[in-house]
Amino acid sequence: MGTRNHVVIVGVTSRSGGFATELAKRLAERHPATDTFDGVVAVAHTEAGEDTRPNNADFVLAVLAGTLVHPNVGAVLLVDEPDAVLTSKDVNLFMQARHYPAVVAPCATFNRHGGFEADLAEAAEVVERWLPEVTSAVRTEQPLAELKIGLQCGGSDAFSGLSANPLAGAVGAEVIKSGGIACLAETDELIAAEGYVLKNVRSPDVARRFLAAVQSFKERVAWHGHTAEGNPSGGNIYRGLVNISLKSLGAARKLPREVRLDEVINYGDLYPRPGYIFMDSPGNDLESVAGQVASGSNLIFFTTGNGSITNFPFVPTMKFVTTSERYRLLSHEMDVNAGRYLDGEDFDALTSETFEQTIRVASGERTAGEQAGHSQVSIWRNWKQTGPRQGISITIDGRLSRRLDELPADESDALLPGLSLPVDQARLAALGEPPVRTVELFPAERDYASEQLALVLPTSLCSGQIAARLADRAQAEDWTAGRTTRAVALPHTEGCGVSGGANVVTFTRTLVGYLAHSDVRLALLLEHGCEKTHNDFFRHELVEAGLDPDRFGWASIQLDGGIEASGQRVKDWFADRALTLDVPDRVERSLADLFIALDARGPVSDVVGAAFGRIGGWIVRAGGTVVVPATSGLLANAGFKAAAGIDRREPTLAHGQRPKQAGWHIMRMPTTDWLETATGLGATGAQLALVHVIGGTLGGHRFLPVLQVSADQDTVAAHDADLDAILDPSVDDAAADGLRALVAAASGRIRPKADQSGNVGFQLTRGLLGASM
Repeated sequence: MGTRNHVVIVGVTSRSGGFATELAKRLAERHPATDTFDGVVAVAHTEAGEDTRPNNADFVLAVLAGTLVHPNVGAVLLVDEPDAVLTSKDVNLFMQARHYPAVVAPCATFNRHGGFEADLAEAAEVVERWLPEVTSAVRTEQPLAELKIGLQCGGSDAFSGLSANPLAGAVGAEVIKSGGIACLAETDELIAAEGYVLKNVRSPDVARRFLAAVQSFKERVAWHGHTAEGNPSGGNIYRGLVNISLKSLGAARKLPREVRLDEVINYGDLYPRPGYIFMDSPGNDLESVAGQVASGSNLIFFTTGNGSITNFPFVPTMKFVTTSERYRLLSHEMDVNAGRYLDGEDFDALTSETFEQTIRVASGERTAGEQAGHSQVSIWRNWKQTGPRQGISITIDGRLSRRLDELPADESDALLPGLSLPVDQARLAALGEPPVRTVELFPAERDYASEQLALVLPTSLCSGQIAARLADRAQAEDWTAGRTTRAVALPHTEGCGVSGGANVVTFTRTLVGYLAHSDVRLALLLEHGCEKTHNDFFRHELVEAGLDPDRFGWASIQLDGGIEASGQRVKDWFADRALTLDVPDRVERSLADLFIALDARGPVSDVVGAAFGRIGGWIVRAGGTVVVPATSGLLANAGFKAAAGIDRREPTLAHGQRPKQAGWHIMRMPTTDWLETATGLGATGAQLALVHVIGGTLGGHRFLPVLQVSADQDTVAAHDADLDAILDPSVDDAAADGLRALVAAASGRIRPKADQSGNVGFQLTRGLLGASM
């Protein structure tokens, strides 16, 4: 039974996420929701974007397979990227091996093969052929046994276990009485509540499997140097849940005492039977919800103390808030005021009222989140460490194999001296004169900039989409009255529901790097309100980095009263602060004021290596800065190193670290994912990236303009429309073409084609030791 009727565009890996998002956006504008059709949405995620099969491949495939057979999906298009480590074929094999039911909705795979715009038009034709059938669906009466409720909590407080969680559990019990399903999840948020969960259990085998899931989670987190005590967020602790025991005992109240635990399943497994089911998953709300949806949940109950605004694209989310005070503050975002029980109302009457509301929502009544148009997807993210620390070898910077127990815990995250590589000046002098020697840049506070950006920076995953929507509005409505050249947001998956330590060090350094970037003229931080890395956290980090917090704007979705109220606060801050600034104007500067990134994806020919080495060498010789990721094929090319005047390839910068001096730099890179690489490069201070591609183009980056060029004839023939420049087969002309493209982009005369088409993204790395919690 479908509680909704959506067309879903699925990016099979993170590489096709930008395409899926842009296609869904354009189709949704052309085909808006109606009484019988709930619209076109995207499932775009951050996983499987590296060069090798990820450890969480089965989790990714389970979510995609569950989407294909989900009753809320009226039609689905899977989008494959060339050379991706997971494809729709893997999804089909996964489904066959696990005996999934047949896919009954219209379904197809679209293989990216040409230019971005041409592929969008071709894929849109496929989807639009389905719309007459999808939009003709009608609602009919169905038994309550078809309801499958996913039970979640986020932004919990001391009242979660007293009001919202018991209420959600009681309504779930009513669904079970009618033959339906209620599903508890978030394994690490039940640690220390095992006795309560197992008070009433169907069989010893179910009890053993529940305890095994808890033990497995503890072990996996321990591999990364963490414990479940790292789960409570700053918002949890501030509002009374000072340790995992208190948090878990409250979370477990979603299982009423009188209800029996019937089954234990793995992440994303299809529900095997009616009753009360536990699904193994992390405490990270969005990652856990994705697993419950994959299992078959057609409605989500999300309980919250602080007022989490989480929603899923094609499954409605009813949000239960714990107290009346918080409900009044966030009435536009919440669906159920469980605080009425604390105010003295009868619990059974409140349960009956909420049960009736549940039936109305399942029958089509829009939830607050659906009315706001806010939703996000995150799959249980990949983890690097696959066993105990002792004796496990890992790869760092794409080439160094070390034993993890021989490394400091923060080996991949610790700061490096930040000094440039030694350079053979004679080789730089032999490069000859560059074809262009000047560039038009904006004067910035401490140096010169290629753009003047208005940045909305979400402090965690839950404020990410709101930040993106506000940046789009700021751009369309010109909130800064011409004082900035572009508005941008950096939505991501981090800041909450993830382990601490080295992972948070990298996360913080990266985001502070963007706040300090020379291209940022105005920046505001937008918190959700209950995350680990909230506004106060970043105030402290800015001071530690030598930045004045008063330079920045601050807003809170929860504390400012919801999406609309916080959005108005953001708009007012940008408008007011812009009035204190002049309209920016470019001035002519030398190449010494450029800070660029270079990379190559695919085999690097001698011509490309020498040309890229020459481009960087010209900029470094002039006094500028060039950074290359440690995983780049350029660093293994003799022609590149000869022209660049460098011989060493040891990193000079940690991931996202800003250099202390100009010159050649190599940035440490714990993964091979392109978007994570680009995000780290942008945080170092790079103004532009020049990347040589073979076989296909890359997604662009929300912040860092990425110029994609190629000298490969087959790539040019197939992807000419997406390339920013075609390199000549001679080293001299290829180097000249690349430098001219860089200078034109830095001077604002051209914009990368990926940016123009909307094929952009942003993704933070979790490093070697980050894990979902």
